[in-house]
Amino acid sequence: MSAPAFDPVPDLLIAVPVVIAACRAGAGLFRRLGQPPVIGEITLGILLGPSLLGWLSPSLQHWLFPPAVLPYIGALGNLGLLAFMFLVGLELDLSALRGHSRSAVAVSQASIALPLTLGSLLALGMYGTFAPEGVGRLPFVLFIAVSMSITAFPVLARILTDRGMYTTRLGSLAMACAAVDDVTAWCLLAVVAAVGASGSLQDAALTALWSVVFLAAMLWIVRPLLTKAAGRASRAVESTVLVVLFSGLCLSAFVTDRIGIHALFGAFLFGVVTPRGSRAVELSAARLRAFTVPVLLPLFFVSTGLKTDVALLTGDSTQWLWAAAVLAVAGLGKWGGSTAAARLAGETWRDAMSIGALMNCRGLTELVALNLGLQLGVIGPALFTILVLMALLTTAITSPALSWFRRVPTDAGAGAEPEALAVTAEASQNLPATSQPRPAETSPSGV
Repeated sequence: MSAPAFDPVPDLLIAVPVVIAACRAGAGLFRRLGQPPVIGEITLGILLGPSLLGWLSPSLQHWLFPPAVLPYIGALGNLGLLAFMFLVGLELDLSALRGHSRSAVAVSQASIALPLTLGSLLALGMYGTFAPEGVGRLPFVLFIAVSMSITAFPVLARILTDRGMYTTRLGSLAMACAAVDDVTAWCLLAVVAAVGASGSLQDAALTALWSVVFLAAMLWIVRPLLTKAAGRASRAVESTVLVVLFSGLCLSAFVTDRIGIHALFGAFLFGVVTPRGSRAVELSAARLRAFTVPVLLPLFFVSTGLKTDVALLTGDSTQWLWAAAVLAVAGLGKWGGSTAAARLAGETWRDAMSIGALMNCRGLTELVALNLGLQLGVIGPALFTILVLMALLTTAITSPALSWFRRVPTDAGAGAEPEALAVTAEASQNLPATSQPRPAETSPSGV
């Protein structure tokens, strides 16, 4: 007689509400401290893992998150992550480039080029210590370099919104820089995923070819069909639009997963090609956002936290030296590169340093990349932990640094705009639907 099949539902009925409540409490606490809610959610995810709960009470952690149920928590978290990536793509508004295109491209590319260079040099030194067995030097170096160059576009938007800077000149420029940076970073991550998942250069080239074909199909076939359907959506049942959007992001994610560049790229690209301006699309996206961000996404944070173990670094002081080197390279490359480029583009030192601080914010976007690297086997648990801590610290320092720089007197004669240009309620109501900041509870910018 065969053993009864394992039923994960009872364990999930305990784990899921605990995770949601803990992350919600963490988000609220850190919001009161002037930090983006995502900092609280990441922190609580780490504390529920082996770094604290597993250290204080292994039996309690085992009861909350038994090994047999972890794959189901991960699956639900990844489903939430795919929906979130769709929402990020949908809200990616490149119209912010108007009037700032030259400066935005210069700053964003400098904020990628310098971290890529410094990250590559750092990775060459780390390869012998941290590269998992069998991982080639090229994918390891590429991944570390790209992980140094990421900016969290949604978190940056939330910070600017909270400070009433979303439609100021500085805010618009920062958003434009982050938008270009975001697109470039995801393209680079796709390259890393292709190289890391492929067994040879020939396989990588074939993956790249299929990726181009998929991109062309999304832009020239799927996008026109969606635009045509959106024009008729006002007469459609809104629940049907939600089903179409969710099914579309899942199918797009499936295709890119089969191609070899990870499912999240398909979900993100489906969001990019989904037409804006349709009331039915906006309402359906809002409903998806209202459930995904507070309910499913915390499961992704806990999945990340369960893979993050600070104890892996405590046995060897050289691990902490490498962690300090990673943090220094991340800050110098991203903050320094962005600041220098903004200054050369004619910004005052105060504005240039503010842009650098914003571009150094990594948040959830970095966690997505790090989980991708761990899943591909390009990095191991110890380096994963170091990079998660780097993402947490660089994001946490963004708000305090921005506050300090906005209080520093501007350069003499520079004519910097006053902070009184904050967004008013009336002005925000006049923003386009795709660029208008949404409340923390309903916008990916609020995570």
